[in-house]
Amino acid sequence: MSRIVLYPLPGATAQAGSIAEALRGRADVSIGGCTVHRFPDGETMVRVDPPPPGSQAVLVCSLNGPDAKTVPLLMAAATLRELGALQVGLVAPYLAYMRQDKRFEPGQAVSARIYGQLLSAHFDWLVTVDPHLHRIHDLAEVYALRSRVLHAAPRMAAWIAAEVEKPVIIGPDGESAQWAADVAARAGAPVLVVRKTRNGDEDVRSTIPDLHLHPDRTPVLIDDIVSSGRTLAAALDHLRAQHARPPVCVAVHGLFAVDALDVIRAAGATRIAVTDTVDSAAVAGVDRIPVGADLAGGVLDMVAAGCSRPDSSTSTPGDRP
Repeated sequence: MSRIVLYPLPGATAQAGSIAEALRGRADVSIGGCTVHRFPDGETMVRVDPPPPGSQAVLVCSLNGPDAKTVPLLMAAATLRELGALQVGLVAPYLAYMRQDKRFEPGQAVSARIYGQLLSAHFDWLVTVDPHLHRIHDLAEVYALRSRVLHAAPRMAAWIAAEVEKPVIIGPDGESAQWAADVAARAGAPVLVVRKTRNGDEDVRSTIPDLHLHPDRTPVLIDDIVSSGRTLAAALDHLRAQHARPPVCVAVHGLFAVDALDVIRAAGATRIAVTDTVDSAAVAGVDRIPVGADLAGGVLDMVAAGCSRPDSSTSTPGDRP
């Protein structure tokens, strides 16, 4: 049985606990200490409990707010390796810096590649949930380590089926069509897709198909990331104009920047649910959809694969078309 020590960075203790609970009976698992102290001058001191000989060290850190978290994360990884960990893995339920995947203007940093190279240099493997892949079709294009991409669609669909009466699933844009169809099929609901035009960070215009074909159903807007909340708010405005039933919003990663929650609620959302991939999403009035069991399965897959580092990433089969 594999010896696995989970090291949660600040803010990730609950997530590490849920992973450990799901691993018990399947692996020899424990939770190690990882403390981060910030000095007045802005520098950081990281301390980790030494890993037992021959153990797999797994850092748990969702990478929202990545600039403050990355330096301590890399220090912890390097220290665990120096102290004798057999492998050092990373569970990052939310993976940062995936949106800037090309140089849109001269001189811009392609941060997806740079960040991928940085993490790949310090970790043997990575487990994450629904990274924001757009022009990048596979993490192997920017990460030179073994990776397991998990998908939240089954968990989201199960929550919708249990919590929403007679739902109609609404995808946020054309790119979400397959994903929305997958969630809808699992939830036993019809699906519609929004036509979206983005003119800036906060200028998003949406056109929602006619809901009159589903007059007795509850609209459920789904998205992968809720950051500013403007995309959902624009869609909610259109639903209100169509006199739809009070809508529900369900997303994978709840970043909720600045006033996002207020914006979404003011636009008419009666209920909001997100997975627990982001520590800051544990806010009042937001339902949490747990994915700890899925993350635990990803950890076992990576540990079982051993110390080799093949060039291609893998994803959970059957979770998403």
